Amino acid sequence: MSGTVAIVTLGCKTNQFESAAMSEQLRAAGFAQVDFEAGAELVIVNTCTVTAATDSQSRNLIRRARRINPQARVVVTGCYAQVDPDSLSRLPGVALVIGNEEKKNFLAHLTALDGPCGQVLVSDVRKADILEPLSLTSFEQRSRAFVQIQNGCDAFCSYCIIPYARGRSRSVSPEKIVKQVEQLGVAGFSEVVLTGIHIGNFGQDLQPPTDLLGLLQSLEQTKFSGRLRLGSIEPTEIPLTLREYITAADRICPHWHIPLQSGDDEILKRMNRHYTTAFFGELLNDIRNRQPDAAIGLDIITGFPGESEEQFENTLKFLEMLPLTHLHVFPFSKRPGTPAAEMPGQLQGDVIKQRAAQLRELGERKLAGFRRRFIGRELEVVIEGGGGGGLRKGLSGNYLNVSLAATSPARGEWRRIIITGEKNGTLIGDLAEA
Repeated sequence: MSGTVAIVTLGCKTNQFESAAMSEQLRAAGFAQVDFEAGAELVIVNTCTVTAATDSQSRNLIRRARRINPQARVVVTGCYAQVDPDSLSRLPGVALVIGNEEKKNFLAHLTALDGPCGQVLVSDVRKADILEPLSLTSFEQRSRAFVQIQNGCDAFCSYCIIPYARGRSRSVSPEKIVKQVEQLGVAGFSEVVLTGIHIGNFGQDLQPPTDLLGLLQSLEQTKFSGRLRLGSIEPTEIPLTLREYITAADRICPHWHIPLQSGDDEILKRMNRHYTTAFFGELLNDIRNRQPDAAIGLDIITGFPGESEEQFENTLKFLEMLPLTHLHVFPFSKRPGTPAAEMPGQLQGDVIKQRAAQLRELGERKLAGFRRRFIGRELEVVIEGGGGGGLRKGLSGNYLNVSLAATSPARGEWRRIIITGEKNGTLIGDLAEA
């Protein structure tokens, strides 16, 4: 096999990891990877299906690939392909639709591709009970690497289709994770991000069972000398022992990403979220007391069915009280196949849009205040690519963007930076003395 290939990825870091693994295998097989707009002979669309809007985005990308190159063969995979393969297979130019479980053998499926377009290879992911992660040894053109430690979800939140698209929670064995992290360290990566759909549930399905704390303790004993960053963790899966360990660890980034979804207890119940605002507030305040400079990012959904103006105001007031630094706002969008899509009290789009704008303004204000705290101080930064204007970009352990002179160390290096100012939402800094 050979030719040009373009991969376009929608959605979460798990999809990004899997796209990187597919890219590595395609290059090893002789394909030359090009930008999407270059009109590749083979286009892989790794889809997301969190909302109906992301489904539409995936369909538009498939159509655009064919407009750019009418001869292109399009392979569709990811969560949208998992839950609705037949509709995707009927789109012009789609040669193959493969499910999330089939990704691990996608090169073999691609090699065997023959005959009419619109072939579908999608198994029932809910029957999968073992997770075999895709092989990946490097991340081309990235300064940070991702390692998949878990896949699937058992939560069944009322707005979410992911348990049907990713299956039950399944963990990668700690031995395989350790090996991959060490390999990435040898390849020169200074930061590894541990990703999954539900990483706080890591290890519960293994024999013998383990947990995220046990994995982190194992990674601490490896030859990897860089820093670790954790993906999103559910609030109910951060026990005191895990908090104590993470906040005391030098090599784990002081960066927490914890989904809240609503600041109103009644809405949380209807979302099938198993905690209260009081529990969540105590959790975040404990983290802030233990780690004063940590980034704390929250996910929030606004416009959930039946959300009254009072309930929205409860969310605003609650968020104002919390020691958050990053707020990821998601306007509610009906996802067919979920209980929330059929709930009464669906809100008008303009109301949802207005509420989302208010939340984003709150988030930007919180982030700006957090960012300014570090002017005149030092931050540990992994150097990334060029940022334009004679500057190089970097990312701090506590998830702040930093710009410094383009003559700075090479991409991927981990250095201490003195923060001298701020411009356009980015911190400006210089290398600290060795």
